[in-house]
Amino acid sequence: MNKKVNIEENAAKFIYQDDIHVTEHDKNLWNARMKRDRVAAEIPEWEELRNLASQIKEHTLTHLDQYIELFVENAEKRGIKVHFAKDAAEHNAIAYEILNAHEVKSIIKSKSMLQEECGMTPFLEEKGISVLETDLGERIQQLSDQPPSHIVMPAIHQTTEDIAQLFAKTIGTDPTDTDPNSLTEAMRNNARPKFLTADAGMTGANFAIAETGSFVVCTNEGNADLTASLPPLHIASIGIEKILPKTEDLGVFIRLLSRSALGTPATQYTSHFTGPREGSEMHIILTDNGRSHRLAMDDFWTSLKCIRCGACMNTCPVYRRSSGLAYGATYSGPIGIIIDPTFDENKYSELPFHSSLCGSCTEVCPVHINIAEQISLWRKVMMKNKKVDLSRRMAFKSAGIMLGNPKLFRTIEKVAYNAIHILPESITENKSLDPWAIHRKLPDVKKETFRDWYIKNRKNNGK
Repeated sequence: MNKKVNIEENAAKFIYQDDIHVTEHDKNLWNARMKRDRVAAEIPEWEELRNLASQIKEHTLTHLDQYIELFVENAEKRGIKVHFAKDAAEHNAIAYEILNAHEVKSIIKSKSMLQEECGMTPFLEEKGISVLETDLGERIQQLSDQPPSHIVMPAIHQTTEDIAQLFAKTIGTDPTDTDPNSLTEAMRNNARPKFLTADAGMTGANFAIAETGSFVVCTNEGNADLTASLPPLHIASIGIEKILPKTEDLGVFIRLLSRSALGTPATQYTSHFTGPREGSEMHIILTDNGRSHRLAMDDFWTSLKCIRCGACMNTCPVYRRSSGLAYGATYSGPIGIIIDPTFDENKYSELPFHSSLCGSCTEVCPVHINIAEQISLWRKVMMKNKKVDLSRRMAFKSAGIMLGNPKLFRTIEKVAYNAIHILPESITENKSLDPWAIHRKLPDVKKETFRDWYIKNRKNNGK
């Protein structure tokens, strides 16, 4: 059984390292949220697009078997070799089998959350195949020996000073040069020669079209195009939930994706792959890895609508202050909270409680996933299945009894009202008693409760 993620401890490592990282992280993500709001407001039909995207996804997911068959049929007609993987182990085994058959020793790859989810890179490296991330953010994380902390912006938690020190240590740049343009150019000069000598390229896919058997990759760096075009072998890892019925559906999602993610009208590169070029091979590993299981979950299947835009992360007050690494999972932020437990309910049992339930994630989701509601439902699952500590279960049970009994509630309210003047200091002095209260102070207590004030004034008004 995998060890439970200690999200509080992970978050503390980020929060308390200094005064800079949390502030910059919060500011940069909130800027992305503000840009999203501005570009969304420029499109009168924005809400119509969201509704349509949600309906398309719901239709596809409820007819997924038919669209998978159609996609495979049309992809194979175009000369693409399609493989099916039921889980991460099969995905990695298939990828290695293809690479080994072509005597591949080095690959370049563009960002793929599915490949990250499957742990493909360490698997291939153990087999003696070198793997180079071509996305700048992913390459930074690879050199840092860290997983991506954001779906779209993998290294958003790092400052330019962090990256300057990292590049100085790994590729020999000037540690005092913190200019973003200079750092980007340095990495380009370091990585591009490796592009030319790679034996194979691997990508993910943002969307797959059943009608044509083609797939689409969206990037802002053009790295996926180089990854797919330079080597003679292209392997694409595609989750079964990425399928859309028709090409015309794509227009809806392209308009939503980059606007939701970065506040830009579209990604710089929206690349359509329709089959192998002459003299090359193209493979697709169509992967389930728990998606069918999630599709059968009455309360949580709509999470499969996710288009990996990261908008819920950019707006989440908890994610913005704790960073994606705190979640200890491939998917972080609000969407991670509802996806990760489907992979391992015990390991990620604490994640549903790492949320304010403010509902902002639901508000910005381009495909109308009820994220906040699902987080609340996951809390109930963890309580029911005893995946949380006994003390917390008892606290919630006691709260339920108290809130369900008005007389008991008023009695406890009076006791708490009288005791609250002395409790906060004693709580904050004891970290083990209530870590949440260490850096917080309760507001001044008024002389009377709102209820008492209301009853008194209502009587005075003769009502």
